Amino acid sequence: QVQLVESGGGLVQAGGSLRLSCAASGRTWDTYTTGWFRQAPGKEREFVAAISWSGQGTYYADSVKGRFTISADNAKNTVLLQMSSLKPEDTAVYYCAAHFGYYGGSYYASDFSSWGQGTQVTVSS
Repeated sequence: QVQLVESGGGLVQAGGSLRLSCAASGRTWDTYTTGWFRQAPGKEREFVAAISWSGQGTYYADSVKGRFTISADNAKNTVLLQMSSLKPEDTAVYYCAAHFGYYGGSYYASDFSSWGQGTQVTVSS
């Protein structure tokens, strides 16, 4: 089992940037895909981005393509989500989670496990 902890959320004006971190502990030697999801009040949890263990495979939701970048620092067991050109509709609690085994690009939260506690991102207009 791997434990994930998110950090880096906060309040930012529209057009600004934030960088989220997802730090892993526990069975970090297991190979897994790390995904970022977000959940706004009253809405379902939605996929944002994912990165394979090797870092060579990256996946993005259409709503964040060109604005968000996911990267991995395996030496530090950390996955980063650089968010730029933020919009008020990006406001949500952001979670990271792990997908063990073959990852075929699923966007379903139910395919991920080991969820972190989340970090709040608020974008003001």
